[in-house]
Amino acid sequence: MKRRDFVKNAALTALGASLIGPLEAFADERVTHLDSDDVSPRAALADEFKLHFLAVGDWGRNGEYDQAEVAKQMGQWATTHPNDFVISVGDNFYPKGIISEMDPQIHYSFENIYTAHSLQCDWYPVLGNHDYLTDPDAQIRYSKVSRRWNMPARYYSKEVSLGKDKGSALLVMIDTDPMLHEHLKDYVSTQMAWLNKTLKEASADVKWKIVIGHHPYYTVGPRINNFDTLTVRKILPQIFEEHKVDAYLSGHDHSLQHLKPEGFTHQFISGAGSELTPVTAGIPYSKFQASEHGFMAFSVNANKFNVKAINQVGKVIYETELSK
Repeated sequence: MKRRDFVKNAALTALGASLIGPLEAFADERVTHLDSDDVSPRAALADEFKLHFLAVGDWGRNGEYDQAEVAKQMGQWATTHPNDFVISVGDNFYPKGIISEMDPQIHYSFENIYTAHSLQCDWYPVLGNHDYLTDPDAQIRYSKVSRRWNMPARYYSKEVSLGKDKGSALLVMIDTDPMLHEHLKDYVSTQMAWLNKTLKEASADVKWKIVIGHHPYYTVGPRINNFDTLTVRKILPQIFEEHKVDAYLSGHDHSLQHLKPEGFTHQFISGAGSELTPVTAGIPYSKFQASEHGFMAFSVNANKFNVKAINQVGKVIYETELSK
């Protein structure tokens, strides 16, 4: 060994020995296991609710009709409040859906609009009537392309934990447009059998049953007595009542609404993601209605179901809370 190598190695050995003592002083028998979320500043946003999600619908208009402004406020809300995912209640791409999973409309109306880092979370969409005008299954295939777009089928379900020993929330995404078409009655029958089975066989841990579809079965928008509304009303309320569905989320009418018709289920319409349609005040089953651009934020724990309607400038214009 050359002399200079011997001197260098000896010096490093001495240095290492001199550090052992101080380093041992810092050592501790406890071992921590921290995920990225544990050390993120977002961890400080935690509140009494285990589950948080946003809901927006009827949005896909290339950023126009205040779509971009609503998207900006969604991003700001999800930056300053806890949020786990986003639900889209349909009419994701105007005017005629998309023709393939590579359709440029996906970028014009989705990827290049909902750009906030806080919105790079999972999105769980359902199909609307406009999505059916070309190839609705293209949106299912897009789930294989996009990291955040999660649409495994035309109808599907997802169970989300509300914390250890606190139960769960069951989210059931349904496909409502076929209900309006007589030639698709067999498909609708198959789907309703699945919906009945999914709700009936929900685990004992499920505290909240939440169904998401595009068409409302009550509304105070332009479709109060519309064929769409009346047809869906013949199908869904009976199932919801039988299985004690807590909330039904929809869009189709381009407004923000909270409705409580007769029966067990509360209905929330969050279809104000871009173009607006008017609402009618004074209808008995309406607890809230606003023809304002915006979205809804949901917070859920084992005993509470909190809902906020937020407009395009970030103002909470309505809040309610269901309890059990």
